[in-house]
Amino acid sequence: MKRKSSISPDSITRVIAGRGEPDLLEVREAKLRVRAGPDRDLAVAMKPGGIIVGSAPECDLTLSDTSVSRRHFELVPVEDGFLLRDLGSKNGTRIGNLRLRQAVIGGGEEILVGESRLQLLVLDQSKQYPLSSRSVFGALLGRSLPMRQVFAILERVAPSDSIVLLEGESGTGKDLAAEAIHLASPRRQASFVVLDCGAIGPTLIESELFGHKKGAFTSADQDRAGVFESADGGTVFLDEIGEIDAAQQLALLRLLDKRQVKRLGENRYRSVDVRLIAATNRDLLAEVQAGRFRQDLYFRLSVVRLVMPPLRDRIEDIPLLARSMVQKLRPELNPAEVVSDNVLSLFVNHDWPGNVRELRNVVERILLFPDQPQQAISWADRGQGELAADLMSKPFALARETLVNRFEKLYLAAALEVADGVVARACKQTGIPRPTFYRLLSKHGLTRK
Repeated sequence: MKRKSSISPDSITRVIAGRGEPDLLEVREAKLRVRAGPDRDLAVAMKPGGIIVGSAPECDLTLSDTSVSRRHFELVPVEDGFLLRDLGSKNGTRIGNLRLRQAVIGGGEEILVGESRLQLLVLDQSKQYPLSSRSVFGALLGRSLPMRQVFAILERVAPSDSIVLLEGESGTGKDLAAEAIHLASPRRQASFVVLDCGAIGPTLIESELFGHKKGAFTSADQDRAGVFESADGGTVFLDEIGEIDAAQQLALLRLLDKRQVKRLGENRYRSVDVRLIAATNRDLLAEVQAGRFRQDLYFRLSVVRLVMPPLRDRIEDIPLLARSMVQKLRPELNPAEVVSDNVLSLFVNHDWPGNVRELRNVVERILLFPDQPQQAISWADRGQGELAADLMSKPFALARETLVNRFEKLYLAAALEVADGVVARACKQTGIPRPTFYRLLSKHGLTRK
């Protein structure tokens, strides 16, 4: 039975303890309405995970205003209001004369984008959504509201055979979510086969997916099953699904429709019984609109679509995550002493562009250099004043060389961290040719994992 709402007039969201039943997330209802511009009176209702506004058709509120970016801004309900975040728009997002990158608003404000004026209207009613009571799901950890919402979805999805599309930034744990789904499913006793589509060249990906017959191409010296045959009865996890080309997309669509694979060089089809989980850090809907990803395959993949939250949106999980990492890496140490309150104060003020993967790397560095926690977060961050003084102490040519070298080393290290040490993926993401990438790694004494 639905519990009566008692949400505070000053709150937008709150958690209701279940008392023997599942906890609930209560969210104040709201609408975003266009007050002026080409789409006047167009409106959209707020969703518990937020809404995106822009000119792209896949946005929750699509504007025809030509001065609005494809994905202009998002609004997300939080406890004390609505988080307004500009999504890198060309013309900016404003309230009055103030251009905002990110701010919490309470409702009633007018938001200016392009030639349009929008207003957020907060209603008296609220809706309730189930929350998980877990803090652990497989290898995923979290007590924050975003993770409890993720766990609630995983609990429902895991027992089914539905295809799942995991989206989110690199390092948010999409691979851990995929494995957690498999381990909580009826297929847990069968194989969980992973293929990183971003780490394999386009000439080999089809063979990896579907297998090949001996002699199908030059290096095919024996018959080989692809990942779908290998996972028969189990689960296939295709990471970085957005990297496959149009021909492979079509072949994958046919496989999902017929549940049959045909090895390269063969004419016969083989039936397979697999569950598919796919992941990407790309905006697949934007890829569809750009003509780089098939729309029919996107809708086939997104039966269940789950966006993994970035670490900056779940800062309260950092103590749990960091101390758990210490416990696994150095079980003889006291995690609370390694990740002390002083260390946590540094952590909560960091943006974590590499997400949980970056946090793990930082924790490893703290274990190596416990007296230098600040350097562990950014081992090359020296501060603008110190850097400027260092550069000005050198002749122009040497100062320029110093700054270029510093940039190259930071850029390559960051590229490797985001690509989890996979050079092929880092080259693809940065556009640096592989020979150049390796030369720069050698130049700066960097190594891949």
